[in-house]
Amino acid sequence: MTQPEVRELLNLTAKTAVVTGAGRGIGAAIARRLAEAGADVALGYRTSGAEAEALAAAIAGSGRHAIAVHADVTREEDVERLMTRAEDELGGLDVLINNAGIYPLAALTEMSVGDWQATIDANLKSVFLATRAAARRMIPRGGGAIVNIASIEAANPAPMHSHYNAAKAGVVMHTRAAAGELGGHGIRVNAVSPGLIWRPGIEEEWPQGVERYTRAAPLGRLGRPQDVADACLFLASPAARWITGAELLVDGGVMTAQIF
Repeated sequence: MTQPEVRELLNLTAKTAVVTGAGRGIGAAIARRLAEAGADVALGYRTSGAEAEALAAAIAGSGRHAIAVHADVTREEDVERLMTRAEDELGGLDVLINNAGIYPLAALTEMSVGDWQATIDANLKSVFLATRAAARRMIPRGGGAIVNIASIEAANPAPMHSHYNAAKAGVVMHTRAAAGELGGHGIRVNAVSPGLIWRPGIEEEWPQGVERYTRAAPLGRLGRPQDVADACLFLASPAARWITGAELLVDGGVMTAQIF
C-alpha cells in the first residue's frame, strides 16, 4: 500500500458525505469542516430547515456542492431518501457522520415508556438505520468511512439521563460490532465521544455545570463544535486509514479524573 503524502491525509476531494443533524451546532460544524476538506455534503435535518439551507448555500458558495434534506432519521423511509438523494444529486456516498440525536432530562422513576423509546430511537435506532443504509451503498463502491457521535456519558453516567446514557453506550458497542462486520468491505466505523460542548447561552443556563466541567478538565475549557468536527474529519480521512472500531474521546481530558 502506498502511503499518502502529508498534504493528502485530510483531503476529501471527490468524496461525498452525509451528515445527520447538520442544521446547527456540532452537525453544522462537521459539515462545514468536511466541505473545507473537499467533500460534497448532504445535510440531513429534522427541525432546523432554515439553518441547513443557509449552510448548504454557504458551502456551495465556497465551491463545493451541498444539499439540505429534511429527514427524521428514526424513520427508515426518511433515511433511505436522504442516502438516495446524496447518491443521485452528489454522485455517491463515501462518508457518513451519524450526529443526529436528542438530549432530554428525565428522572428514572418518573420516565415514561415514551420518553425512553424516543431517546433510544433518536440516539441509537437512527445510527443503525443510517449505518445500514450507507453500508449497502458503500459496499459496491469498495468502502467508505462511518463516524458515530457517541458521548462520554456512554462510560460515565449522568443523573436524569438513564435513557441517554444507555443509548450512547449502545452507539459505542454498535460502532465496534459494525466495524467488525464491515471491515472486510473496506468500510471503517469509528465513534467520537464528546464531553461538554459550548453552545450559545450555556453559561447563563447552567453556570454551575460549566464551572465544574472547566475545573475538572485538564485542558481547562469547554469543547467547541469545531473540536468535534476536527476529530470527525480525521476519522473520515486517509489519515485514519488503519483505524476502525475505535472510540475517540474529545473531552478536554475530563475522563482522566480519578474516581478514588
